[in-house]
Amino acid sequence: MTDSDVALRDSALAPGVERVAHVRLSTEHGEFLAVGYLDRIRGDEQIALVYGDIEGEGALTRLHSECLTGDAFGSKHCECGDQLSAALRAIVAEGRGVLIYLQGHEGRGIGLLAKLKAMALQAEGLDTVEANLALGLPADARDYRVAAEMLHDLGVRSVRLMSNNPLKRDALLRHGIRIDEQVPLLIPPREENLAYLVTKRERFGHHLPHLDLDRTAAPQP
Repeated sequence: MTDSDVALRDSALAPGVERVAHVRLSTEHGEFLAVGYLDRIRGDEQIALVYGDIEGEGALTRLHSECLTGDAFGSKHCECGDQLSAALRAIVAEGRGVLIYLQGHEGRGIGLLAKLKAMALQAEGLDTVEANLALGLPADARDYRVAAEMLHDLGVRSVRLMSNNPLKRDALLRHGIRIDEQVPLLIPPREENLAYLVTKRERFGHHLPHLDLDRTAAPQP
């Protein structure tokens, strides 16, 4: 996909979402085309990082939920930052693909401050699901409508989805994006996040076959 392709193609987005800008973005992983969108329903600003020609079938795709603590600060309590880097490397190695970075997804959609409160409860022994529920919040409040609409706008008809989360696959299918393959994005666990990953596997159905469940998972610090 070229800059002019993005600039000139008629938008296929729903009225609540607007393509606002596009620019070349040089990163440590490679040079991407950054395409910015505004979700007029939620007010969130979203970005797609496009590498190569992604139109048509089978684009390697990552829907990445924002995680300030993991993506920016390198928190060991989750695998988010490592997954972000691994996904960008995989897209560049593939020669074509797209990463959609979803704002409004912090803490599985509960927001940064609530996420920090939930982390404090996890330090007291609750798992990540129990902590959200103890705060009166959903276990997972994320919505992937805007991601699907962005993919439609970028001309992507089907994807090879880099995700361990079955909910992302189901959401894209509901919104008209076909899944050619679900590609695991497995990061070696740390002592600090093993219990968290086990909870994602057991409570959310994440496909995490690399976890050694025979180990004793210490409570998340």
